[in-house]
Amino acid sequence: MIFSLSLFCFSCSSKDTTPIPQPVPYTEQPAPQPAETPAPPVSSNTSGDPGLKLIEGADCLACHKIDAKLIGPSYQDVAAKYTDADMDQLAQKIIEGGKGNWGDIPMTPHEGLNKDDAKQMVKYILSLKKQ
Repeated sequence: MIFSLSLFCFSCSSKDTTPIPQPVPYTEQPAPQPAETPAPPVSSNTSGDPGLKLIEGADCLACHKIDAKLIGPSYQDVAAKYTDADMDQLAQKIIEGGKGNWGDIPMTPHEGLNKDDAKQMVKYILSLKKQ
């Protein structure tokens, strides 16, 4: 037993010590975020478009996006389906709301919007027709 104790003490007092590797502390890395897909470029003449300004000032962007279905159809899909000949009908649809043309989810009416402003919005939307 004395021999074992001596051996233990001798082994602990050795000058040639190799440090025991320590684990690197875990640091939580933020999960990679998906890259945000920018909206496709719209012709440069629409940046100051009065219809776009009206859309941005209303609640339209809560349900519609330019290039993808959200709750309602994308503006590009609307532009593909309709022509300038449908402007009055579409302006009225914005004012009165409704459902059925794009599914069962109703579009909220915008009764406080005047017909000329609604037409400006439709004109902008129809300008997004893909070439």
